[in-house]
Amino acid sequence: MRCTPRLYLVRVEVPARIQLVEVAARDGLQAEDRTLPTETKLELLGRLADAGHTIIEATSFVNPKAVPQLADAEGLMRQLRRRAGVRYPVLVPNEKGLERALSVGVDEVAVFASASESYSRKNLNRSREEALAGYAPVVRRAKDARARVRGYLSMVIADPWDGPTPPETVRDCAKRLLDMGCDELSLGDTSGVGTPHQVVFLLDVLAAAGIPVAKIAMHFHDTYGQALANAHAAMARGVRMFDTSTGGIGGSPFAKMAGGNLATEDLLWSCRGGGIETGVDLDHVVAMSRWLAGELGHELPAHVSRVLGDGAQ
Repeated sequence: MRCTPRLYLVRVEVPARIQLVEVAARDGLQAEDRTLPTETKLELLGRLADAGHTIIEATSFVNPKAVPQLADAEGLMRQLRRRAGVRYPVLVPNEKGLERALSVGVDEVAVFASASESYSRKNLNRSREEALAGYAPVVRRAKDARARVRGYLSMVIADPWDGPTPPETVRDCAKRLLDMGCDELSLGDTSGVGTPHQVVFLLDVLAAAGIPVAKIAMHFHDTYGQALANAHAAMARGVRMFDTSTGGIGGSPFAKMAGGNLATEDLLWSCRGGGIETGVDLDHVVAMSRWLAGELGHELPAHVSRVLGDGAQ
């Protein structure tokens, strides 16, 4: 008996526009062996703004011994020429980091917690509970200073040491960060093991708990080549904000097995094909990615820049 193939047409809802949060200058550079001079970082920030980015994570006020690449945080922010309409959030690990940031005029900060116990101890030297409790006064002080606060929550799918992260744990941590005053929450698949099905399930758990999808951003790593698919799965569940990194650079110094961040140009290429607006110019990002590869001394993992940078269209 001959089988006749069937064609199934599936209608996929796509957003008209999404917001990118460019993280190459902080999350991207922190994983690089070559330390860039402040002048080069300032040029990178300028090129990112030229490309059309309106939210650019600039640096981190962590202990310079922990992340030497970002030891110039104060000098960088003092020299940065802010563009009208562009936000420059910075990461702060504690109240001391917040004070350093506020002293140089920062008006938007981020705090970083982990949904897993092991990564919290490896990355923050504190238990998950200690880290979350410690951020309450940081967020309160930042809000008193009229600063906008972003909360990062890492290892939301699985932890290399602890295994799968229970969605209920993510839900509870997310609610605590939002309840203490975070304006938005970036959920990170830090080890890059997540799949679209897991992303959708997690977002459904959060939605059922009353966590507004409008306050959620997604932060994907491409360890298993799933970052772009995961981003589109999140879009289908209403997420409209995504952290990306030019060239796909990035990762945690404390989770060496993780791949790079979702590449800005890879998501831009996909959005171009789907008619999704971002306000960021793809050609500019590709040129910047090639320039950044030269500054870092190695090819970057982004797919689109490797193709378009060689002249293919």
